[in-house]
Amino acid sequence: MTLNERTATAPTFYDVAEVAAMFKMSRMTVYRAINSGELRAIRIRGRVLIPAAVIDGLVAEATAERSDGDSSLLGMFRGER
Repeated sequence: MTLNERTATAPTFYDVAEVAAMFKMSRMTVYRAINSGELRAIRIRGRVLIPAAVIDGLVAEATAERSDGDSSLLGMFRGER
């Protein structure tokens, strides 16, 4: 697949506003996640871009079945510690 074909079907990068809208959070929250290392991003001439592969990985990790039966994050939402 060429770069033009990839761009026509799906974005290669998202900007901060797109990621914020995607996850229904503020742009500042996205910037904080980037600064804390929770979300990988690149900066090109002052513009912050998040690779689509990073978003895809987050979604895959969040929706994958865990072999240990439960993820610690899911356990936190269930009130377990």
